[in-house]
Amino acid sequence: MTATIQKWGNSLALRLPKALANDAHIAEGVQVELVRTKEGVLLKPKRKPRYHLSELLAGVTKKNVHPETDWGPSVRREILDLNSTRILYTRNCRSRR
Repeated sequence: MTATIQKWGNSLALRLPKALANDAHIAEGVQVELVRTKEGVLLKPKRKPRYHLSELLAGVTKKNVHPETDWGPSVRREILDLNSTRILYTRNCRSRR
């Protein structure tokens, strides 16, 4: 498959054939990375970084930790069960899992 480089303002542009763009999961508005290789230029979709909670928490220190936010008094007497990640409502409120 071939394509032609065209001028677009002060830059050069390459139009990707639809079939190639679909195969590469590239659509209008998707950011791509351009990597120079020995063979030429490699174009690939830019992936969002995936973070794990442990990695994020490793960056928390006593100097950069935010203070607790006061959201006011409890409205429904919510309880957060950290062992099962359920939110329990006491008394006449519903229990949600």
